[in-house]
Amino acid sequence: MLAPTPRIAHRHLDVDGVRVFYRESLPDRPDAPVLLLLHGFPSGSHQFRGLIDALGSHYRLIAPDHAGFGHTRAPDGFTYTFDRLADITEGFVRGLGLDRFVMYVFDFGAPIGLRVAERHPEWIAGLVVQNGNAYEEGLSDMALGLIGLTPETPGADAAIDGVLTLDGTRSQYETGVADPSLIAPDNWTLDQHFLDLPGRKEAQRSLILDYRSNFERYGDWQAWLRRHTPPTLITWGRNDPFFTEPGARAYLRDLPDAELHLLDTGHFALETHLPEVAPLIADFLDRAWK
Repeated sequence: MLAPTPRIAHRHLDVDGVRVFYRESLPDRPDAPVLLLLHGFPSGSHQFRGLIDALGSHYRLIAPDHAGFGHTRAPDGFTYTFDRLADITEGFVRGLGLDRFVMYVFDFGAPIGLRVAERHPEWIAGLVVQNGNAYEEGLSDMALGLIGLTPETPGADAAIDGVLTLDGTRSQYETGVADPSLIAPDNWTLDQHFLDLPGRKEAQRSLILDYRSNFERYGDWQAWLRRHTPPTLITWGRNDPFFTEPGARAYLRDLPDAELHLLDTGHFALETHLPEVAPLIADFLDRAWK
């Protein structure tokens, strides 16, 4: 018997001058658990298409594009910092009328989501953490090199621009993956399409240069986790070139009851391990939503 195919809506919501694009599954159950999906660099909400197809008939999955990514449009003069992206995400949640949800944080989505969680712990029914780092030991040498850049660093723009090329984007999908044939090339070509739009590389340079603001707040987020102890599922590609396996294990210091699953893959774990991860998330949603 075939699994039911979800209905998925593609919409926009205006938040503080930003026209936020988002995709949302429409389950038949009005009380279905809600999962807010926060994507990472250099991608967009499209990275969750497979997960939405797998779970969207039973759960309400909502995936916005952050400002500077995907189909979301920010006004001229928008300040691309993680604080501002968290502001927009907070406004997006308010605009949808959400008051409780499980939050999936990945890559850039982790510092954005953890800022929102700090502001509104009452919203957070649980966390799904997938290669979303909040610990110093989770940063590879490559990541530390990027975080260490400042506008005054000689060659900073050139170093960042090297990450924003098609080869750089593709490598983020394929590095650490045993079988690259499992990854559709549509992923990096679509990401690169958006990166090449006017103003997008400038936005990404600003965010990469601002990443040090996240590093400086790791201790605050760790304290928040210890204080609020949200139910947490960790699924982590252990061969990630940016956010390493020790960063996944570090969560257990502050959340000893968290469930940890290490996957033999790279940064975009859903691309290769969706059949393993989707049932874990479904089971977790059922337990965390009670």
